[in-house]
Amino acid sequence: MKIGLFIPCYVDALYPEVGVATYKLLKSLGLDVAYPLDQTCCGQPMANAGFEKMAGKIADSFDEKFAEFDYVVAPSASCAAFVKLYHPRLAKGNHECITSKKIMDVVEFIHDVVKPTSLKASFPHVVSVHNSCHGVRELGLSSPSERNVPQFNKIIDLLRMVD
Repeated sequence: MKIGLFIPCYVDALYPEVGVATYKLLKSLGLDVAYPLDQTCCGQPMANAGFEKMAGKIADSFDEKFAEFDYVVAPSASCAAFVKLYHPRLAKGNHECITSKKIMDVVEFIHDVVKPTSLKASFPHVVSVHNSCHGVRELGLSSPSERNVPQFNKIIDLLRMVD
């Protein structure tokens, strides 16, 4: 299984340590991870600002950059959701959008694909978890509080593995 690590533009610019930590975490799970050096933004900022044609070109480029990978993993539910849900519409008429079918948020990927029974980590602090709207409603990382469905939370499941 070949993993393409997608580091969103805001992570690269503001929180580069998150990208490094994501890479180290995936490698610690014994995965074959590569980081395409010429990757760019997913196009979400342009699309959100009303420049969909610009975002379409970026979506096409994104698809090319990550074509060789079995999975594309991102430390951002928002960016993963944008690629998964909006890239196919942006690419419509140009080509079939392949990355939309194989991109996952890092939590979703570890929980649903890797399925570790433990994590070699420790974090001796009390934490508060904020489940982002994109993660909850678009990627299904936890149950939405307003719906009458059985509760689940993939983030908390992974945190429980860390003693």
